[in-house]
Order: sequence, then structure tokens, then C-alpha cells
Amino acid sequence: MTTFVDRVELHVAAGNGGHGCASVHREKFKPLGGPDGGNGGRGGDVILVVDQSVTTLLDYHHSPHRKATNGKPGEGGNRSGKDGTDLVLPVPDGTVVLDKQGNVLADLVGQGTTYVAAQGGRGGLGNAALASARRKAPGFALLGEPGQAGDVVLELKTVADVALVGYPSAGKSSLISVLSAAKPKIADYPFTTLVPNLGVVTAGSTVYTIADVPGLIPGASQGKGLGLEFLRHVERCSVLVHVLDTAALESERDPLTDLDVIEAELAQYGGLEDRPRLVALNKVDVPDGQDLADMIRPDLEARGYQVFEVSAVSRHGLKELSFALAKIVADARAAKPKEEATRIVIRPKAVDDAGFRVVVEEGFYRVVGEKPERWVRQTDFNNDEAVGYLADRLARLGVEEELVKAGARAGDEVVIGATDDAVVFDWEPTVTAGAEMLGRRGEDHRFEAPRPAAQRRRERDAARDDAEAEYDTFKPF
Repeated sequence: MTTFVDRVELHVAAGNGGHGCASVHREKFKPLGGPDGGNGGRGGDVILVVDQSVTTLLDYHHSPHRKATNGKPGEGGNRSGKDGTDLVLPVPDGTVVLDKQGNVLADLVGQGTTYVAAQGGRGGLGNAALASARRKAPGFALLGEPGQAGDVVLELKTVADVALVGYPSAGKSSLISVLSAAKPKIADYPFTTLVPNLGVVTAGSTVYTIADVPGLIPGASQGKGLGLEFLRHVERCSVLVHVLDTAALESERDPLTDLDVIEAELAQYGGLEDRPRLVALNKVDVPDGQDLADMIRPDLEARGYQVFEVSAVSRHGLKELSFALAKIVADARAAKPKEEATRIVIRPKAVDDAGFRVVVEEGFYRVVGEKPERWVRQTDFNNDEAVGYLADRLARLGVEEELVKAGARAGDEVVIGATDDAVVFDWEPTVTAGAEMLGRRGEDHRFEAPRPAAQRRRERDAARDDAEAEYDTFKPF
């Protein structure tokens, strides 16, 4: 049964924003209390957060579809809808977030590091928030925006200071088991280790992590065997240790050839040229192993390698190896620049940025921009007043002027949005957008200023006289 997964494709969907409410306040003796529709709640985000207690992406391998909750719609009485609950997904330290094209979106290193994989939709405004001096009683509200949805790829790159590389059955797992408290599976057949093992080593005052990379064989960088699947786990390491088997049973193999093969695979994978290398000649407790180590050690030192003769069984040379690694790790940590405080980068828009652009395409005009596309998503096209409000907003933004400059004429097809669900309509230029359709849209005579008392008395007397005259005309015999 699979217990370790270091690459998954995750399907995430944020929550939709709740719709705004169109409502008029009603109360005894006060039937015309004005608009009181509340705003819709925000949709929940999908957030990835680094959790040190999580070491694998196995949960997302079994359940790759994750969705946050929607925001609640607004209600009358100026009651806003409840926001959707954010969906927090814990991931291992060292997780890289990519899109489906392989572009890196985020590199999550360090406890508590977060990344919003999908952002929840905004809640729609209720008619109380849309009321103004010009539009005193809006008969519509804005719809909530849909939340973001898409696919992301999660790749785990182990955060370790030291990486052990070598042929299968070279003794990497045995070395980790004696250098640290890790308990990897150990056996005498190739490809015993199917997942990277990670252990913590203490050498003097330095504490560092050590990992092995299983399954490196010729052709690993091109996908042969298991090597390509796990080579990413050495990318973050500060030092590489070549574990060479001096007691190999295969007669056609020798430690120097093994070293050349592994180095060739690391070179083809790329990005590891600057990492310092050490060589651990393993299994010197075997008589033939010690003899072979004595033969090849001068050649390795002539190549510039620092060589250690070790044995996981007798613990020979392990202390010297662990302290040598600790020194290299400490020097690498000291050479890294100190982490600076989080900086807020402000990128103001250009002064001539209109927030949208008009693109002339074959047979129609396309309006592309964050604001007009968002406004379209928030519009209820079954409500004429809401459509007129959208037309007003687009006109104030300057969309009509840009369409005229682009050569658009009445009746031309205009598309708002760059996706398949864009809105298509026949353009009808207006002096005041929506005025012909709705007249004094949003204004209600019931909310006009009160008339003077003398005028009200004259109107009451006139109404009484009209009623008496009508009675005299049709009074019964």
C-alpha cells in the first residue's frame, strides 16, 4: 500500500460569493422605510499552509478534489450574509506549487508559510449599499462573484541539509539508521528503499537533516527506474555524499564506475554543480571491502574528493563523517544571506491605465479588463434596472468612448470578457446609458421631500370638493 506520495494534481475550487438582497423596509405606520437589503458574504478561500507534522501528500492523492464553502446571501433588515469558511490544506515543508504548464506559483518553505491556491468570490452588494441621492430606491442587487477554480500541481522537495546518493543496496539506508534515529527498511536486495528517508543528526552543536535518494541507476535522469521521481529531493541539500559499496557482489561493477555513473545522472538533471561532494566508502567491515577501499582511495583523493571509510555495522568512521558534514552544513548556513523582514511591494498602476482595453477582432469588438468583467458577473440580466446600472458603470468607465474610437457603430457585436462565458450583446450607443430604457431609474416619488402644509391643505380641500361634486351628480333618488 502506498504510504508516501510526493507529487499530486490537486483540483481546488473556492467558494462563491453570496448574492446581495433587494428589499424595502416595512414597518407598521411606516410602510415606505427605504431600501434595507444586506450584502452577500464572501466565498471561502482555499489556502495551502506548511505544517511540519505532515510529511507526505498522500491525503491529496486519495482525495484530489477540494472545495471551500460559499458565502451566504444577504437578507432584509440590512443583514449581511455570512462569509464562507476558508479551506486550509496542510502540506509538507518544501512543497512547490505549479500550474499545469509547469510554471512555479509558490515555493512553500518554513512552518506556517501560506499560499492562496484559489480565492473566494466577492459577495454582491445589497440595494441598501447601492442607494444614492440619484438612485434612492434601487429595485435590484448585485450577484455574488464565483470563486476561483482550477488545477494545481504539488511537488514535494525534501528540505534536508545532506543527501546520500548512490546505487541501490549501497548502504544508504543503513547509514541513516545509525547516524540518526530514523528506522528505514533495510534488506539485501536492490530497490529496497522506495521512498526518501529522512533523519536528524546531531554533531557537536550542529543539528542537521540527512536524506537518501533511492533508486539511482543509469538513465535515471531520463526516467529509468525510480531515480527521476526522487531526484528533486536533492535540490535543497547543501552537500552531497556519494555512498560507494566496496563489497558489491556484481563482478561487472566497481566503486569508481558507480561514482561516474551517478555524477553523470546528476549533471543531466542539472542545478547541482555547485554542491560540495564527499565520498563514503561503505562496508569496510568486510575484508574484501577494506582491501578495495585501500585501492581506490588514492584515485578518489586525486579527483579532489574528501574520502571517509565507514561501516554501518561496526560504526567505523561514522563520527568523523558526521562532524565533517556538520562543518560543511554550518558553513553553508553562515554563507546564506540573513532573512529580511517581510516587505510590502507596491506596484501602482500607470496614470493612463484605464482599467480595460478594447480589442478589435474579426466581426466583433472585445472589451477586456478586470472591472468590466467583474461587473458583468455581478449583473442579474433578468432585471432591466440592473442592466441599466451596468450600462451606466461601463459608460462612466469610458467603455463607450473607446468603442467609438475603435470604430464601433450601432448594432455591432460587442463581447465583454476573454473567456468562453463572456457576455455578447449588440451595442447601442447612448448619451446617458440606460436613460431611454428606464427614465429616472431608481428614483421614487414616494421618497420625495414633503410638501408645505398650506399646499397639502389646498390639495385636501380640492379633493373633498371633487368628491362632493361627484356625489351630487350620482346621488340616489
